[in-house]
Amino acid sequence: MGRRIAEDAAAPAPGTAASPPELPAYRDANVLRWAGAYTASAVGDGVYYLALSWAAVRGGSPAEAGAAVAVSAVPRALLMLGGGVVADRVGPRRVVIGSDAARAVTVLGLAALLLAADPGLWLLAAVAVVFGALDALFMPAVGALPPRIAPPGQLARIQGMRGLATRLATVVGAPLGGLAIAVGGPVAAFGAAGLLFALSVPLLLAVRLSPLPVDTSAPAPATLTTPLRDLVDGLRHIRRHRVLGPLLAVIGLSDLGFVGPMNIGLVLLADERGWGAAGMGWILAGFAVGSGAASLLLTVRGRVPRAGLVQGLAIVVGSAAVAALAVAPNAAAAAAVAVVIGLLTGLNGVLCNALLQTQSDPAHLGRVTSVATLLSLGLAPLSFPVTGAAIALWGTVPVFAVSAAICAAGGVYGLLRTPLRRADLPR
Repeated sequence: MGRRIAEDAAAPAPGTAASPPELPAYRDANVLRWAGAYTASAVGDGVYYLALSWAAVRGGSPAEAGAAVAVSAVPRALLMLGGGVVADRVGPRRVVIGSDAARAVTVLGLAALLLAADPGLWLLAAVAVVFGALDALFMPAVGALPPRIAPPGQLARIQGMRGLATRLATVVGAPLGGLAIAVGGPVAAFGAAGLLFALSVPLLLAVRLSPLPVDTSAPAPATLTTPLRDLVDGLRHIRRHRVLGPLLAVIGLSDLGFVGPMNIGLVLLADERGWGAAGMGWILAGFAVGSGAASLLLTVRGRVPRAGLVQGLAIVVGSAAVAALAVAPNAAAAAAVAVVIGLLTGLNGVLCNALLQTQSDPAHLGRVTSVATLLSLGLAPLSFPVTGAAIALWGTVPVFAVSAAICAAGGVYGLLRTPLRRADLPR
């Protein structure tokens, strides 16, 4: 009798329907269309950058080629915050579709020009500048899309799927670009990249977005806002938020200490120890395996309890692994350490992105994403020359140790901020 009463209490009231269970993101056709578009675009990025590097090296000196490739970082960094404002004002779906379509037209146009003539490095540099500006629009918008295509409880899964797409693009993009160059030179590679960008457009057009929640408690604005006011409003939203502000500080510090050793530092470490390109390849493969495993885990599991605590601990332990990489006795041991680094940093990255998307006001998400992207892809890479110069002066072990300490400081700071440490993902 008591069991029957309990069942009756748990049953839906007469005349109401029980809420259907959430469909896992990896089985949701709407999410899969988004994931397919993102994967095509990410692979296109890999093919494009390889083709750009190859064409630049064949068209000028190493210094000129490096400048032609690196120049895209300038508009990307300068315009990133503005891209977040555009995503929030216009809508992330429109911005992603428009920027991917523009990237397709730009790269296919470059392929056509290279087929007809040899305009030189100036054209490659000009395209790189345009591409960097389009990236500044694309990146904040693509980060603001997931909360509009799936329930909050599926956002960790979507971030896991995004991580898998990124790993797939890393594995497939460069070989595909190399094959295209071998078959038809830079023209074929740029053409392949443009077609991949174009492929994402119809998939994105088929993605359905849920409307933004309406805040009925907020007074209606008396006048139309300007983009500058929107930007200031977004930064104020971050500064006043008990979780977002500390979380972005964690992202900035951890990336600042991580990207130098795992990019230029890894090349110099392999050269110093005599591991060669093969050894460095095994280390990078180990990192990719660990990161991919973390993304797959989150894709299947969907949720990690106490996400704020877990991401902080992952940074601290992962930082110790970064320091251990510099004292690995051989390439095999370094590759094993890299698996641990990839697993922990992959877990941290997925959880940080999921927390950003669940904690942020949806109307501000483009601007919040633009700040996070600027910290990770705009400011953190500035540590590359500092890391290289420091290793030349003091060697790899002390530089890796200091970089790991900076990275760990971000994790410790997050653990000390109670609202972030207690932050969790929706069920």
